[in-house]
Amino acid sequence: MDEVTDQPPVWATPVDEVLERLGTSRDGLTDAEAERRLADVGPNRLPPPEPTPWWKRVVAQFEDTLIYILLASAAAKAVLEDWVDFTVILAVAVINAAIGLIQEGRAEKALAGIRTMLSVQADVRRDGGWRRVDAEALAPGDVVRLRGGDKVPADLRLLAASNLQVEESALTGESVPSSKDVDVVAADAGVGDRADMVFSGTLVTQGSGLGVVTATGQSTEVGRIQTLVDEVEPLETPLSRQLDAFGKALALLIAVMAVVMVLVGRLVHDFDIPELVSATIGFAVAAVPEGLPALVTIILALGVQQMARERAITRKLPAVEALGSVTTICSDKTGTLTKNEMTARTVVTRAAAYEVTGIGYAPDGEIRDGGAPVRCEERPDLAELVTVMARCNDAVVRRDGDDWTLVGVPTDGALRTLALKASFDDPGGRRLDVVPFDSQTKYMATLDRAADGSLQVSVKGAPDRILDRCGSQRGADGSTEPLDREWWSERIEDLGSQGLRVLAAAVGAPRPGEEALSDEDVSQGLEMVGLVGIVDPPRPEAVAAIEKCHRAGIRVKMITGDHAGTALAIGREMGIVEGEGVGVLTGAELEAMSTTQLREAVLEVDIYARTSPEHKIRIVSALQHHREVVAMTGDGVNDAPALTQADVGVAMGIKGTEATKEAADVVLADDNFATIEKAVEEGRRIYDNVRKSVLFLLPTNGAQALVMLVAVVFGMTLPLEPVQVLWINMVTAVTLSLALAYEKAEPGIMDRRPRDPGASVVDLAYGWRIAVVSVLIGGAALLVFTTTYDAGLSLDEARTAAVTMLALGQLAYLFNSRYLDASSLTTRALRGNPAVWISSAAMVLAQIGFVYLPFMNTWFESAPIGLDVWGYTAALAIAVFLLVEVGKAVDRWRGVHGEIGG
Repeated sequence: MDEVTDQPPVWATPVDEVLERLGTSRDGLTDAEAERRLADVGPNRLPPPEPTPWWKRVVAQFEDTLIYILLASAAAKAVLEDWVDFTVILAVAVINAAIGLIQEGRAEKALAGIRTMLSVQADVRRDGGWRRVDAEALAPGDVVRLRGGDKVPADLRLLAASNLQVEESALTGESVPSSKDVDVVAADAGVGDRADMVFSGTLVTQGSGLGVVTATGQSTEVGRIQTLVDEVEPLETPLSRQLDAFGKALALLIAVMAVVMVLVGRLVHDFDIPELVSATIGFAVAAVPEGLPALVTIILALGVQQMARERAITRKLPAVEALGSVTTICSDKTGTLTKNEMTARTVVTRAAAYEVTGIGYAPDGEIRDGGAPVRCEERPDLAELVTVMARCNDAVVRRDGDDWTLVGVPTDGALRTLALKASFDDPGGRRLDVVPFDSQTKYMATLDRAADGSLQVSVKGAPDRILDRCGSQRGADGSTEPLDREWWSERIEDLGSQGLRVLAAAVGAPRPGEEALSDEDVSQGLEMVGLVGIVDPPRPEAVAAIEKCHRAGIRVKMITGDHAGTALAIGREMGIVEGEGVGVLTGAELEAMSTTQLREAVLEVDIYARTSPEHKIRIVSALQHHREVVAMTGDGVNDAPALTQADVGVAMGIKGTEATKEAADVVLADDNFATIEKAVEEGRRIYDNVRKSVLFLLPTNGAQALVMLVAVVFGMTLPLEPVQVLWINMVTAVTLSLALAYEKAEPGIMDRRPRDPGASVVDLAYGWRIAVVSVLIGGAALLVFTTTYDAGLSLDEARTAAVTMLALGQLAYLFNSRYLDASSLTTRALRGNPAVWISSAAMVLAQIGFVYLPFMNTWFESAPIGLDVWGYTAALAIAVFLLVEVGKAVDRWRGVHGEIGG
């Protein structure tokens, strides 16, 4: 109802005008009118997303250029009625698809998670009376009553509010409940500043209120976030883009070379059509690394298991690798970088400024003056302030197992913990009356009787409101002296500049003979006692993790709903920004920026305050414009759209909403920012191992393809059958290359810069190594085939010898590949990774079965060979190993590589 362009939004409109615009009154709607409106706007619920049909998910698994080549090869074999080869080739493609489908996991449920935020029932005024109805039955114009503990059922413009506070952190990112009233606010106020509005899905923590429904279902703020999530296009990870580009380039090369083979074989050597087709298919199958998709999937799946042990639960497989390429982490503040547990950090009296150690609600810590612990009984000024804050307090902090939990308002919890740290004890003390905190007056007052029978008025609240009521102050010597307002204002400003929320404490005398308290009793004549600075403290481990991220070349940006001063102070304390010249970009300033202006600023600004969900998406998009790989962390529903937009969405598992968890790629089981840094490190290790495996696997295919190509070009008898090529690719190569998935992280992995997300998984220098190794292994296989065939072995025996040469050559190259740049001529290459020996033994046993088992001889057209042939091929394999090491030594001398060392 507030979207009409010629009218101000409802939060900037007086109550009577809002009611008139909505066609209602303070008595609400009639049942008939509510039903009519529901028929127009629909029920107050969020529509479910359209599920992806199962057949589309299956088809998607075959959308890979390399798989297309395999399917084409299988089709050609079917035409030739070569059913054994057809079955083997098709089985490879189906197995790859099955692995992808199994690892895909659950479908996206972010929208369902957001829908659960709507309350089940609401108190609504209909036909002049109050009744309880399903929240789905609410319509714009309904008048709803709110009480402490209620979940807000729709977006409401407040008609009345009494001490109303609403927990909106899941929507706004604010770490403390928001105070609400009926006064209009500016039309351009952000969600967190609309004090006269309450929003669907938020929680009433204190007080009561009355509001008129202005938006329901999809039109609410939470519904608008659902739309943002729905509209975000998922991005490919860097590795998926690299492999896709590599697959297309390789497919084009294979197609060109296949055409050349057909032309040369037919026109130059007059090959028969069936033999030429078989040779071309053999070449295509040899050149296609059909094991690559399965290999990458397996490596990523192993990475998922390792990350789970590090408390990072991966919901989407590609996110494992994407974490390793992250260049920027955009983090929500509340509950992510900070504990979301308000903590008293500083106490100021006229006598001293005290430091309070410890964080959170656990009373672990002490009060210090100049670094030395102090006791309340030795410091009357401190004892008086702690007494006021403890008496003027309704919170309860209690132990729950190993944790401490709060029942009450977070700021009161911080003050209650302060009292516990100070060992406050008020034996016999009894509260006689109270003036509860009110968002209008911004203070709380109590009348208490001490054990000695004396009465005292204790007041705590916003410093400016308390100072207005004070005429004196407690001096450094404990005496009463005139109020020095300027001195207190300087202390308040200083604490505020540190990002602290400041509360003031004062005492007063009750009216003689009275045991009751009213606002008039605390309107003047109070005595100022002191100040307490409260903060949502940074997680210590998060500070260390940010420093490690910076060392790794990863920028950390804080995006929060808090005010600019608080955000900047926390950012400096956490090491996100340094120096005085670094500024903050607020949501209002960001709103006024064009996309071009934001793109220019986004790389320089690391703190964003008072932001909305749209702002977070714009920030992430602006970073991605600069080819940044962005990880976005958060715990509130307001973070869900940006988590979906980011390359990697990271949600908090404990305090995160269901919507955030379902929108995320990774969920942190311990809500610890430091776990993100560990996950990035694990992602880098996984990418290194993917790269090692790919660089090991490609010469395997290159050698086989070279064998087939040379045979056709020079008119030789084919050294390999297509089904034998598949044996090498899927059994030998994948078995060996899988061993590299278990390689440990390289030393200094978090001291190097993030990799270029646009760079190829195989650069030019490594490309030369692939070509050389392909020639070495392929040349050795051709040499073995020709020499054994010329020596009188049968064609099947000579082909079996060639396959054995390919297998042993790859086994030798596996040990080269454990250290891409460092020398493998060391005992280190023989230890540190048991999987290398397990896979090597498995490969050798499989190859022995290929050579000697009768049914294998039938399926793969192999034949038994003598020990002399085994010795011949083993010697050539050792020669391949030594020649590759010579090439690596030359590369080290030239300084070609060095990114991944041993």
